[in-house]
Amino acid sequence: LRPQLATRLGMKEGKDRLDDISEQAQLQRLEARRASVARMKAAFVRDRLSPRGQTNYDIWLGELDRMELQYRFRRFQPPFYSFLYSAHSTLPDFLINTHTVADAADMQAYNARIRAIPAALDTALAQTRQSEQAGVRAPRFQIERIIAGSGTIVTGAPFDGGADSPLMADARAKVGKLQAGGKITAAEAETLLADTRAALLAMQPGYARVIAWAQGALADAPSGRVGAVSLPGGADWYAAALRINTTLDLTAEQIHQTGLAELQRIAGEQDALARSAGFADREAFYADRAKRFPPVPWTDALREDYLRRANAIIARNRTLLPARFNAVPQYRMEVLREPSFSEVAGGAAHASGPSPDGVRPGRVYDHLLGVTKDPAELTDLMCHEGVPGHVMQGDIQARQTGTPKFRLVGGYVAFNEGWALYAELLCKEMGAYQDAAEDFMRLDAETFRAARLVVDTGIHAKGWTEEQAVDFMIKTGRLPPNQARSEVRRYITMPGQATGYKIGMIKIMELRRKAEAALGERFDIKAFDDLVISDGSQPLGILERRVDQWIAARKAA
Repeated sequence: LRPQLATRLGMKEGKDRLDDISEQAQLQRLEARRASVARMKAAFVRDRLSPRGQTNYDIWLGELDRMELQYRFRRFQPPFYSFLYSAHSTLPDFLINTHTVADAADMQAYNARIRAIPAALDTALAQTRQSEQAGVRAPRFQIERIIAGSGTIVTGAPFDGGADSPLMADARAKVGKLQAGGKITAAEAETLLADTRAALLAMQPGYARVIAWAQGALADAPSGRVGAVSLPGGADWYAAALRINTTLDLTAEQIHQTGLAELQRIAGEQDALARSAGFADREAFYADRAKRFPPVPWTDALREDYLRRANAIIARNRTLLPARFNAVPQYRMEVLREPSFSEVAGGAAHASGPSPDGVRPGRVYDHLLGVTKDPAELTDLMCHEGVPGHVMQGDIQARQTGTPKFRLVGGYVAFNEGWALYAELLCKEMGAYQDAAEDFMRLDAETFRAARLVVDTGIHAKGWTEEQAVDFMIKTGRLPPNQARSEVRRYITMPGQATGYKIGMIKIMELRRKAEAALGERFDIKAFDDLVISDGSQPLGILERRVDQWIAARKAA
């Protein structure tokens, strides 16, 4: 049912097809889950399963609830709506960054998937039009981004006389590696690339239809007040989105107030750190950093240096892990620049874990457009996205043994992002930060995540406009203007997703303090961190139950 997921898992089944994203297929997957849960309940007595078996049982059951919610509110999630996961960019991104090519057959499947893109785009357009009829329209900024991004994908060879388009360049690189490795001849390489050119030309009309739709949608695209609260039935959708993303039963007001309280706490810690470094307060520290490291436009030399330093930080962090973990990553990792068709000034870095076989390494992608950031921010970013954050988590999850395949992929925003934010604190405890400035920027990043709680709920529950949200992220979240706008646009099109970070970290820290208090001298931080990360992504309620069981077992030992 999901050949793209099979590819992520390193499986070859369906490697020449794309996922069917039609409503019929969505319902088919939901009905398959309903039937599977019914069989599971009939065949297993949950209380007789091992603790890990009970976790798998509960997650499979809980996934049905999540799928029911997502299907019920599918009109609020049309395929072109998301700032991060719009259909126009996710398809080429998948081919470039996930579809690995180890032989000629893999490349033939790559070309077949290019030919499948127009049908997938047409399905996405049909669903988007249904959402429009229900009153759910993508904001104007997103429509403009679709036009620009789609244009980038079909610009260059073989579409015109310029340099290779993004997919052509990727295909040339993949075929070049096959030829260099002696897996194909020069003639076979040219045949494969000729097929790529033909496939891309066949793909072009699909993007032309996307651009035509987007240009026509501009006139009615909303701007200003664009949160869930402005949509028909949006309040119910936002409540569901919070539940999906936090895995807890929290109201928008509870999350909003938590964000305000966290901002106050973090500001106090920043003031204390600034004073210990010889400054009057955090504002003086910020002013000194801004004077010493003013933003400048990116150049190729600056990008090269940035990626070199980022990769070096991840390598150094890996050497620090044995002091805090028994479970450590095994596969390769790399930091890369965001692809051109999805890169935006101020865009958020993101990560992907390795394939289960390690052929595709764990990766961090960063946007290097616009202006540079304070260099002291980089260590914290690599702690979050790389080690011991997302890439390390993905490495451990992908290598799990004796567990159902569904536990090897996907997961929960609150757990995944909560872990990555907790990983920033772990980096402090591991000695990853080289000076007070890097530790200060850790708190700066935590400020940003706390501000997200306020802004996300402000947009979607309190009716904030885009400009109100951007202003808050600049003044309170401490973001530069281009990053503040990019972040806010992400929150607008992905309701609730940004709340998972801080809510998840708060829960992990709450459970750690609970274990420390209950176990005293018997508390083992390595065992606790292994417990949290070693069994894959999970709802926070299940994590809490596992920690409680761990505490009880250690008390009884």
